[in-house]
Amino acid sequence: MKVKVKLYATFSRYHPGTLAGTPFEVELPEGSTLKDLINQLEIPESEVKVCFVNARIQEMDAPLNDGDDVGIFPPVGGG
Repeated sequence: MKVKVKLYATFSRYHPGTLAGTPFEVELPEGSTLKDLINQLEIPESEVKVCFVNARIQEMDAPLNDGDDVGIFPPVGGG
């Protein structure tokens, strides 16, 4: 199955050549979860603050489906 992924802020470094927030496709085995996707992208789980699947916040064990839109965010600061 394929999902569309957007990496935000500093996470763009885990997909070189892609600007933060620019979607790209990732192919995963059927039955994969958000955790599987994050591991495939080699993003340390401890650095992930929040994930969205189809515009809804999800936990790491959330199952993914073909065509899902996923956004992955690190902790961000500002003021």
